[in-house]
Amino acid sequence: PGFSHSFRELPATTPLRPSKTERRTMSAMSTSQAFAAPVAAAKASKHLTQRAASVAGSKPVVAKKSVRCTSARASGNAGVRAATSAPVLDIDTKIFEKELVDVAGEGEYIVRGGRHLFAKLPEALKGINTIGVIGWGSQAPAQAQNFRDSLAEAGMDAKVCIGLRPSSTSNDEARKCNFSEEDGTLGETFDVIAKSDLVMLLISDAAQAKLYPRILAAMKPGSTLGLSHGFLLGVMDSDGETFRPDINVVLVAPKGMGPSVRRLYEQGKEVGGSGINASFAVHQDATGNATDIALGWSVAVGSPFTFATTLEMEYRSDIFGERGILLGGVHGIVESLYRRYIKQGMSGEDAFKNTVECITGPITKIISTKGIKAVYEQVEDKAEFMKAYSASYTPCKDILYECYEEVESKNEIKSVVMAVERFDKFPMGKVGTSAMWKVGEKVRAERVEADIPLNAFTAGVYCACMMAQIDTLREKGHSFSEVCNESVIEAVDSLNPYMHARGVAFMVDNCSYTARLGSRKWAPRFDYNLEQQAYVSVDEGAAVDAEKEAAFLNNPAHIAVANCCALRPSVDISVVFGVGSARDVDASSFKSGEKATEQAAAK
Repeated sequence: PGFSHSFRELPATTPLRPSKTERRTMSAMSTSQAFAAPVAAAKASKHLTQRAASVAGSKPVVAKKSVRCTSARASGNAGVRAATSAPVLDIDTKIFEKELVDVAGEGEYIVRGGRHLFAKLPEALKGINTIGVIGWGSQAPAQAQNFRDSLAEAGMDAKVCIGLRPSSTSNDEARKCNFSEEDGTLGETFDVIAKSDLVMLLISDAAQAKLYPRILAAMKPGSTLGLSHGFLLGVMDSDGETFRPDINVVLVAPKGMGPSVRRLYEQGKEVGGSGINASFAVHQDATGNATDIALGWSVAVGSPFTFATTLEMEYRSDIFGERGILLGGVHGIVESLYRRYIKQGMSGEDAFKNTVECITGPITKIISTKGIKAVYEQVEDKAEFMKAYSASYTPCKDILYECYEEVESKNEIKSVVMAVERFDKFPMGKVGTSAMWKVGEKVRAERVEADIPLNAFTAGVYCACMMAQIDTLREKGHSFSEVCNESVIEAVDSLNPYMHARGVAFMVDNCSYTARLGSRKWAPRFDYNLEQQAYVSVDEGAAVDAEKEAAFLNNPAHIAVANCCALRPSVDISVVFGVGSARDVDASSFKSGEKATEQAAAK
C-alpha cells in the first residue's frame, strides 16, 4: 500500500523541478537521455572497486557493460529502453523482491518496503526468536517499538527485548514504552545479548568502541550482530581486530534521526509509504540468510526503500556527512552569516531570520519538494545567489575533502574515542548559550512562517556547501542513493525540520557524541573558511566563476535527487513543537547517548 510499482516514461523536456505531486509518482527509472549522466570521476574508480569487493550479501556485479531498465508509461504502453550502468552492489535476497532502478544513469538495486510485506517477516526472520535491542539512545526506542509493532501485525511470537545497564535511568523510559522485566522484554545488557538471535547494537559509538570485545564474546554462535552505523568496523580495523567468524554481521541504517523513524512509521499506519529510507549491508554471512534477516529488519522498522552499501562506505558517508551539511557545515554557515549580516546593519532578529530561519524554513522546503536547483530558480536575485555560490563552493569543498580523508584514514574515529575518554576532565559544553541562539528563541516564539525571507546570499552559500559535499562523495566513489540520502534527504526531511522547531544549536547539543564532537570540531572550520575566503572574495568584487556556475546548473545530482525523491515517503513528517509549522514529537525524544539532556527532559 502506498507504493507505485508502475513506471512511466519521462520525456526529455521534463524539468528537474518536479512538483510535490509529480515527485510522489515519478519513476526512478527514467527513459530520457538526460538521465544518462556521466560516470563518476576517474579518481573514484578505486573506491568503486572496494565497494564491489564487499557487497551487500552477494557477489559483485561487474559494471563492464550497460544494463537496460525497461520503463512503462502510466497508461501501460511499453516505454523506450534506456541504457544505464550495471549496479556495483547486488542484493542476494531469496524472499523480497529486488528492483533495478536508474538513478541519474547509474543502475542500483533497491528493495521497497511497505506494511503489505509484513507477511514475509516470518520467513525472513526464521529462527529469530529473540531480538535484543541494546541501548536507549536516539535510534533504539524508535526501532524497538517499530519492530515490536510489525512483529505483532505479522502474527509472530518473536520477542523484542531491551538491554540496559541496571543503573541506567533509561530503564524507566523503556518501561513507559511497555518493555518490562516481568514479561522478559527488559533486562541487563549482557543477559539480553546472550539470549538474543538478533543483537541490534544501538549504544553510543564510544560505548561500542569500549565494550565490543565483551559484546562479541557474549553472542550465541549463529546469531546476528545488527548495526545501524558502521563506526564499529572502523574501530576494530584500527585495533587490528575482526568479527567472530561464526556470527552474521549486518547493517540497517535509517537515514534519519530516531524520532523521525518512529513518527513516520506511526503515520504510515494511516498513510501507506511513510517511513525513513535505510541503507543496508551484509559484512559477514555465517548462516547463509543474513541478507534476508537484514532486509526483514529494514522492512519491520518501516523503511520505504532500502539500498545497498558496505559497512565501510556507510561509516565514511555518515561520519563525514554529520560533520558537513547535516550539522557541522550548516552550523558554521549560519554563525558566519549571522555575524556578516549584523556587520551590514541588520538587527539580531533580522539576521537570524535571514540565516537560520531561511535555511531551516523555505530553503529546506524547496529542496525537499523540488530539489536543490529549484532554490536558485526561486530566489529573486539570482546574481546574488550565484555570487555567493561561486565564492563559497571551493572553501567548503576544501574542508569537506580534508574531513572525508580524516574519516577514511580512521583518524576521525580515533579522535572521537580519545575525546570521550577526556570527558571526565573536559566535559562537553553547550553551544546554544551564546547571544545568537538567545535571539533565536525569541524569533521562533514570534515566528510567522509566511514572513521568513528567502535570502539569495544565504541560499547560495548553503547550496554551495551541499553541492560540494555531494561532489566530494561522488568523487570518493559513493553511489547516488547513498549520496542523496546522506547529503540531501536526511538534511531536509529529517534534521532540518527539527532544527526549525528548536534551532541548529539545539540539534548540535542533543545528538550523538560522535556527531556533537564532529560538529564542534568542523563547524569553526567552515565558519573560518567562509569568512576569510568566500566573503572576502565577494566583498572584493570577484567575478562569478563561469565553470562553477555551469557545473551547478548541469550537475547530474539534480536528476539523482529527483529520482531519490520519487522513492521517498509519500507524506511529509508531522512534527509540532508548538512553534511555526514544525512538527509533532515530544522534545524528550531527543537523546544524547542513553541519557536525555536536562533541557529536553525539562520540556
